[in-house]
Amino acid sequence: MSIEKKSGSKRKRNVTNIRRRVLQILKQHDVKRAALFGSFARGENTAHSDLDLLIEFKGQKSLFDLVGLKLALEAKIHRKVDVVTYRALHPALREQILGEQIIVLPA
Repeated sequence: MSIEKKSGSKRKRNVTNIRRRVLQILKQHDVKRAALFGSFARGENTAHSDLDLLIEFKGQKSLFDLVGLKLALEAKIHRKVDVVTYRALHPALREQILGEQIIVLPA
């Protein structure tokens, strides 16, 4: 099996597993849409990788809401989670992140 196929099948398992584990938490925290990016989206994650999640809330939310979501996700999946909003994406990284994102919760 080629590296690309191994990476693709790992990526598919990642997305299915993450979606199953976090969907309810995302909805409870009023997340409108969410996507994976980074090593999990590329199928390059290891046992020590953090989970990079791109989100958009429904309506205005505070930093406390963002931190609450992060902590709830970390408690559920037992690994560090970095949560970034679509609006907060750095312009220099925007194209790369949006190009590799894998939708977990569609808008």
